[in-house]
Amino acid sequence: MLTEERQRKILQILEEKSIVKLQELTKELDASESTIRRDLQELEDQKLLVRIHGGAKKNQQLSLEPTMLEKTMKNRSAKKAIARQAADLISKDDVIYLDAGSTTFEMIPLLPADLGIKVVTNSVKHAALLIDRQIDTTIIGGNIKLSTNAAMGTTSLLQLQRYRFNKSFLGTNGIDRHSGLTTPDPEEAILKQTALNNSEQCYVLADHSKFQQVTFAKIAPLDDVVLITDFLPNEHQELYKEITITEVSQ
Repeated sequence: MLTEERQRKILQILEEKSIVKLQELTKELDASESTIRRDLQELEDQKLLVRIHGGAKKNQQLSLEPTMLEKTMKNRSAKKAIARQAADLISKDDVIYLDAGSTTFEMIPLLPADLGIKVVTNSVKHAALLIDRQIDTTIIGGNIKLSTNAAMGTTSLLQLQRYRFNKSFLGTNGIDRHSGLTTPDPEEAILKQTALNNSEQCYVLADHSKFQQVTFAKIAPLDDVVLITDFLPNEHQELYKEITITEVSQ
């Protein structure tokens, strides 16, 4: 295998797992430890990963926010499965908050339009699809963040503070046992905090790639929410054993 191809595969593996051990790479790529160590050093020099004892981890940019399109295209089947589980939690006449995320967006086609629910969202894209489905919808006002189609800022926060919800469904960029739930944008973090605080129950929808990730602004401790995910990676089972996590089948 050529060096370029091998290094590309290393980055692909890290994109899926976030952390990978040296032994895993030698077995997966059929290469010696010295070769893999050299690859890891070269990739770290290019700032494409971070070497750790016994392996490597994904290089995290704390303030980088993927666009809505980028989020939508990643782990699509997992997000659909998570969305199905979340939609099943909604009861008759519920007032819910739908965060402006790619996984919460997947909930909308599954929402029970005949149960008299009311949905509040800060997403222009979410609101448009909710209206198409003839679901009672309130959209939070404010400045629109073009990369995510989300309303943010003081106007958004003041409006959201007035509302109360039976359930809120939030997305997150990072899940970490010590840092909690995080997102790159501080304004977005405040909105998520407010929705959480004003809800009887808060669910966070996140696929397995979000675990052991930390971004710039803290939303809340993990103990404050119920996490719904496709699966919890085996290497993280012990770390998160005291957190309320619902794993779904795809």
